[in-house]
Amino acid sequence: MTAGTPSSSAATRRQPPPAERARTVAARPGASLHAAGLGVCQLWGATTTASGDVLLVVPADGAVTAALARSPLGDVPARLTVTDRAPVPLRRPVRGLVELSGWITPVDDGDVPRLLLDYAEAHPCDALFEVGLGAALVRLDLAEVVLEEAGTTTDVDPDEFVAARPDPVSAAERELMATEQPALDRLTARVRCWADRRDDVALLGLDRYGVRFRVQGRDGCYDLRVPFEDTLTGPADVRGALTGLLSC
Repeated sequence: MTAGTPSSSAATRRQPPPAERARTVAARPGASLHAAGLGVCQLWGATTTASGDVLLVVPADGAVTAALARSPLGDVPARLTVTDRAPVPLRRPVRGLVELSGWITPVDDGDVPRLLLDYAEAHPCDALFEVGLGAALVRLDLAEVVLEEAGTTTDVDPDEFVAARPDPVSAAERELMATEQPALDRLTARVRCWADRRDDVALLGLDRYGVRFRVQGRDGCYDLRVPFEDTLTGPADVRGALTGLLSC
């Protein structure tokens, strides 16, 4: 089991790279937008596409589009914060967040249809139907990516963020946690035996590297990952990986 900072190269290999974790968190739906001189701005949708474009859907008559129209440089400095919440009820549901900072720029009219398809492939949402009507599609040109997880902050190179891909197992974890509940319950019981008997252990999530748990003790809480023997390629590998863990 691994908790906090890995103490060996083997443990490090069983942790997702920061760029991959940042892309995985960035795929979550919970986002907020803060623009320079505007404060918190109304946001109807945000996602990072497969090609790494950070796209935002904002009101066509809102503060962001107005600021773009009057900007002498044609852009607006901004920060998009995406929060990663556990798919199950927890006392502290936030698992981490990623802050994407840069400049909001308009999207050329000729690029809108293609980018809308890219957006829909990454994260379908009703707000896309409003683009060109009551909503506008804009882009966030990245300058800085910061990942916050388990009490640590990591700077991620923007180029590495764009090149990374979201974790395919984490994307399906809600369904996997339902279909694999018996095996996950057995694994949770094992973690409880490993932890202090007075600690509360809860399932936190899944990714292609292992099963994540939140351990709440008298002196605070921490997250840990029970690593799979091999890194998975997709959701279809989860059942066999759990069988392998429980057979140890």
